[in-house]
Amino acid sequence: MNKSETNDYSTLAMQISDLKHGGNVYANAKKLNLLPSEIIDASASLVPFDPPQILIDSLNAGIKNLGFRYYPERNLSDLKEIIGKFHGINPDNILPGNGASELITWAGYEASKFGISCIPSPSFVDYERSLNCWNSNFVHCELPKNWNDIFPQSFPLHPKGDVIWITNPHNPTGQLWEKNSLEELVKKYKLVICDEAFLSITPNGDKESLIPLTQRFDNLLVLRSLTKIFNIPGLRLGYVIGSSKKLKQWEIKRDPWPLNSFAIKAGIDLLSNKKFYEQWTKQIHSWINIEKKRVFEKLSKIESLKVHNSSTNFFLVESKTSLSPNIKYLENKGILLRECTSFRFLDEKWARISLQNSKNNTLLCEEIQNSFKK
Repeated sequence: MNKSETNDYSTLAMQISDLKHGGNVYANAKKLNLLPSEIIDASASLVPFDPPQILIDSLNAGIKNLGFRYYPERNLSDLKEIIGKFHGINPDNILPGNGASELITWAGYEASKFGISCIPSPSFVDYERSLNCWNSNFVHCELPKNWNDIFPQSFPLHPKGDVIWITNPHNPTGQLWEKNSLEELVKKYKLVICDEAFLSITPNGDKESLIPLTQRFDNLLVLRSLTKIFNIPGLRLGYVIGSSKKLKQWEIKRDPWPLNSFAIKAGIDLLSNKKFYEQWTKQIHSWINIEKKRVFEKLSKIESLKVHNSSTNFFLVESKTSLSPNIKYLENKGILLRECTSFRFLDEKWARISLQNSKNNTLLCEEIQNSFKK
């Protein structure tokens, strides 16, 4: 694809000026003179449960044994082995990382080898950041802004390009893409990068995982995160599954100790017990099914607000007017939403909301309703 062929999409992009993320709890707590635990953070899409006891025991054991006195294992072989058993994948095809963000950076390195990347948008801003790290050309392909509530759905785009970045379920819309439609993309592009950070959280999501396809296609990379499902964003733990040849090149070039000893041990202990994992995810899926319906119904009563359907634990809302005053009002109440001006093709009329526990969802809905009355 040459530059003259990019006119079907947005202007060929090389820079982004506004890389924003949710989860700015500490800054807002300090501004309001509150404890971080007193903030209702609906801007970051995390599971609102306390981390599991298995994780607490794992970290305590690491402290007790003074494991942090030694450099962490560099080749991460034990963690790769556990992840391999968990997914039924050869450990050589697995590379753990310092959260999904580090691995997205290296996915950008891989994408830069193949030509122009297509980012179906609105999308996670880290894909742009990653491609900018390697001076890689990319275009944005606009996704439909309206969709039904039947999930999974067929992927709606077949844009030109060499590389395509997929998020499943999609962030920020919450759409769940059907596996067979994504397999068609794997057959078409030189490289497909599929970010499944939220897939294990999503009810019936793992049925649509592309991980099994990595055994057939060398041009497929699948990213996974343990941050969201175990509510451990501060621990930084994720992994990528794909071609062993590609991943070995990443290993040569990356930092020598990408994971600390606590994250390594936590990953091993969290994924070693399949029965625990299944019980944990069952609890999460039940919470999403109950709370998503309740919050959707409450917010849909606001006349000027459209609540878009989602398969997972976050969803977009769209207002007839700017939501900036509403978001500011909620911030002063210690409630954070994800404003969407940094997402391509969205503006100040959009916001992303992440589900909380039942008590906080009730308060969240009440204050959002109040923000439209002021």
